[in-house]
Amino acid sequence: MIPHASSSPALSVEPATAQPTRKLLLISAAVTLALYMVPYGRLLARPLLLLSTLAHEMGHGLTALLLGGRFQRLEMWASGAGVSDLDLAGFGRVREGLTLAGGLVGPAVAAALCFTLGKTGRGARGCLVGLGILLLAAELLVVRNLFGFLFAGLLAAVCLFAGTRCSPERAQWMVVFLGVQLALSVFSRADYLFTRSAGNPSGVYPSDVMQMQRALFLPYWFWGFVCGAFAVLVLVYGVRTCWGR
Repeated sequence: MIPHASSSPALSVEPATAQPTRKLLLISAAVTLALYMVPYGRLLARPLLLLSTLAHEMGHGLTALLLGGRFQRLEMWASGAGVSDLDLAGFGRVREGLTLAGGLVGPAVAAALCFTLGKTGRGARGCLVGLGILLLAAELLVVRNLFGFLFAGLLAAVCLFAGTRCSPERAQWMVVFLGVQLALSVFSRADYLFTRSAGNPSGVYPSDVMQMQRALFLPYWFWGFVCGAFAVLVLVYGVRTCWGR
């Protein structure tokens, strides 16, 4: 059947959640950018850097678990450095490469989930509770240094409190704000995608992309580009979902 034309003008109706979520997204981005412009702002933004480190190392560990490996240990330091100790026994080159890539795209995947679930108050509260439970499990099972234990524990407590006690609107703000921080880390730490080595208090080691070169043969900068492009695509998906297309 051919639809009949209406004599009244068509009205564009946006989802009820679209405008508030857009506002939250813009405010969160503005606050984040302001932190890097005001005096001592970078010091205030240090917890946001640590958040991306935690997401990066958890990305390695969770990818290893999904592919049949073991996530044995996670450490992170106040400088923003982190390391995950994985048992990849029996892994071939492809699974090893995917595990390495899991950390590089982990923050972007987490950001996309935050943007998706942050569209509604109920989804945002569920996201915070789920994140809190995941971090508590990590505390018990894999976090093995004092600073990492304190940071992950504090973040878990904040997420669980906000997810169970805060209003849906405040929970949405928190989830979208977290999403923005994780999303921007794709760009603020993009240099790590194109470096041969990285250091932490334990020493200097081959970077993730350098290890991908050894596992998958192609140059490290190629894998940096692939992981960066994938992270941006995931981020675009998350922002479009949050924006309400």
